[in-house]
Amino acid sequence: MSELGDPNGPASTTGGRVAGAVRSVAELMPRWSEWKPALRAPGADLLSGLIVALVALPLALGFGVSSGLGAAAGLATAVIAGAVAAVFGGSRFQVSGPTGAMTVVLVPIVAQHGPAGVLAVGLIAGVVLVGLAFAGVGRAVRYMPAPVIEGFTAGIAVVIALQQVPAALGISGAEGEKVWQSAFDAARKFAEDPSILTPAIALVVAVAILIGGRFFPRVPFSLVAVAAATVLAQLFGLDIARIGAIPSGLSAPTLSFLDLGSFTSLIAPALAVAALAALESLLSATAADSMAVGARHNPDRELLGQGLANIAAPLFGGVPATGAIARTAVNVRSGARTRLAALTHALILAAIVYLAAGLVAEIPLAALAGVLLATTVRMVETASILAIARATRADTIVMIATFLVTVVFDLVTAVAVGVGFAAILALRAVARSARIEQVPLERDDHLAEEHDLLRENIVAYRIEGALFFAAAHRFLLELAEVSDVKVVILRMSRVTALDATGAIVLKDAIAKLEHRHITVLISGIKPEHMRPLDAVGVFTTTDNEERHIFETTPRAISYARMLVLPDSRYAATSPED
Repeated sequence: MSELGDPNGPASTTGGRVAGAVRSVAELMPRWSEWKPALRAPGADLLSGLIVALVALPLALGFGVSSGLGAAAGLATAVIAGAVAAVFGGSRFQVSGPTGAMTVVLVPIVAQHGPAGVLAVGLIAGVVLVGLAFAGVGRAVRYMPAPVIEGFTAGIAVVIALQQVPAALGISGAEGEKVWQSAFDAARKFAEDPSILTPAIALVVAVAILIGGRFFPRVPFSLVAVAAATVLAQLFGLDIARIGAIPSGLSAPTLSFLDLGSFTSLIAPALAVAALAALESLLSATAADSMAVGARHNPDRELLGQGLANIAAPLFGGVPATGAIARTAVNVRSGARTRLAALTHALILAAIVYLAAGLVAEIPLAALAGVLLATTVRMVETASILAIARATRADTIVMIATFLVTVVFDLVTAVAVGVGFAAILALRAVARSARIEQVPLERDDHLAEEHDLLRENIVAYRIEGALFFAAAHRFLLELAEVSDVKVVILRMSRVTALDATGAIVLKDAIAKLEHRHITVLISGIKPEHMRPLDAVGVFTTTDNEERHIFETTPRAISYARMLVLPDSRYAATSPED
């Protein structure tokens, strides 16, 4: 038979690969369904976009100046990159633009290659990000341990708060390479010549947002507080720092900055920019998921969106962009529902550039500092941090290390240190829990009984080895495929180690199964593994039968049969698991 007639031949294989590639590309493209909820009820997204735009404006201008390309470059980045990433990105909450972490990377590039070199680096980095998206690299962030995410998020909250210290104290020209150094310098200068007015405005705005948002969550207190502070400053002629004059338009798109002769010297800095953009954007999207109920971003599509954003921004004179955790957090906490909020933020910034530059120039910087200070407080999920701290000592060490390195150094170093700590401690735990168990060949192992159970709509799964962050997500995906059953029995007597990420994933798996009206029973779990499960809230009662926890699998089977076949008796059987 010829190969053309063989359905499993090379032609069929090639066709399958092409079809798979087409499906992969389609998964990265925007969908009309993403915009339907926004069009049906756009109010919350439009309001959130307005609030984020007011917060993003001074940050965009400031980061543009800090990068060495000027305020116009920062504003162009926020508008162009913000709009492109909102449409093509993988998170419905992500707000993109210039960031402090990226500015630190760009300063030496400006010094060595000039402004044109920075634009070229941004364009090359964008192409690299698009390639990473189609290669599926973004999915690697799913293996990020939960303590690293929590430590990073808490650390970023502290960094953002420290960034606001100079503006909140009314100090300009604070010096220091690191944000904590400039905050300390601002505090020292304030102590030498204190003034209560500016700190009072920042404090009142922050307190108004926190207290008002707690009791009246639907009222946009960020916008109200900023507007009130601006009006009062104007009425009483208060001598406080304002945003000041801003650029009145965007430059026309051009590729004149490209110089093929210097291309090879720009590859290394472009790869560094691409790595930072990918890491910061994916971590920001992951943090946004943790702040919103039922949210889950597409990491590969997020890389595509950031890549396209960084290709477009340099054409208009913009610096490289990433997902911005501060603006994204403001977006989530302001009530955003869809990606329309992030797009609205970019459009409002564009409108401000052309129509309302004079009005925005009068906003006190202290009021915006108050908005971000309130945001940092609301970013930190105390319950999650305490749950991880109670889970295991290793998880606590990883979280604290990630937090400290984020504050003292930078987020790239922090993530590397956090993941390194997690990997070392995980391997240490596996080595300590490893053992050799001799099993007789004639052992029955319940195989025949499990086939009978399956016919009764009961299925049993044995979990063996260490349920850590690397294996936990694979376990969740496998368990999520369970169908056409009424009861799932998780046999956990052979689990050698369980960390906070594994406990959280197990909690999510149980919740997903129970949401589909599938009862989950647990048998043979070790006492030391109950601690992380209790810490993350898997159980809401201390009674083991109400928890659906059983010492042996046969007892769990009897209980399962009682649920499926109410006429059967729930009785103790053989104690062996």
